[in-house]
Amino acid sequence: MRQLSDTELKALIPPCKKGDQSAQRAIFKALYGKMLVVCMRYYNDVDYAQDILQEAFIKVFKNMSKYNGDGSFEGWVRRIVTNTAIDDVRKRKYEEVSIDASDHDWLEDEGGEEIAWNEVLFKNRERVLEAIQNLTPAYQSVFNLYVVEGYSHKEIADLLGISIGTSKSNLSKAKMNLKKALIKLVE
Repeated sequence: MRQLSDTELKALIPPCKKGDQSAQRAIFKALYGKMLVVCMRYYNDVDYAQDILQEAFIKVFKNMSKYNGDGSFEGWVRRIVTNTAIDDVRKRKYEEVSIDASDHDWLEDEGGEEIAWNEVLFKNRERVLEAIQNLTPAYQSVFNLYVVEGYSHKEIADLLGISIGTSKSNLSKAKMNLKKALIKLVE
């Protein structure tokens, strides 16, 4: 299916609010790929990510009446998808990792040289995503929430039911592990 413009997408909202299944299907098809990418930030199992995405879209369609047109519709859907994934992470109670007081600058190699981050991301997008997905669930969740979604450590702690220190520690360790993987890509 071709990509829908913002105008075309917004035109589907009123019929979708009335329960029009063809409008729901069109919205689902238009946003599926982008929202699956959001889910894949939290799970390295495509089938499980698709299950969570399906659950999120059910919530989207049940709550369409709450979307009042303020802000981006896609952003509103993305927030529901993200929150659904976070709820699942919390429900599954991923392991907490002990607090490590040291923080590491993960964008520098051992000699203090800055890694060509943008070049690595551009040339090796699939391998970078794979490296993120290979993090432990606890590290992956905190990394995604902090780096990708822009949550604060306090917000992450509240969402995941962990301490702020654990959030900071998990982020630090996630960065260390990613740094090791990314250095291999640069070499």
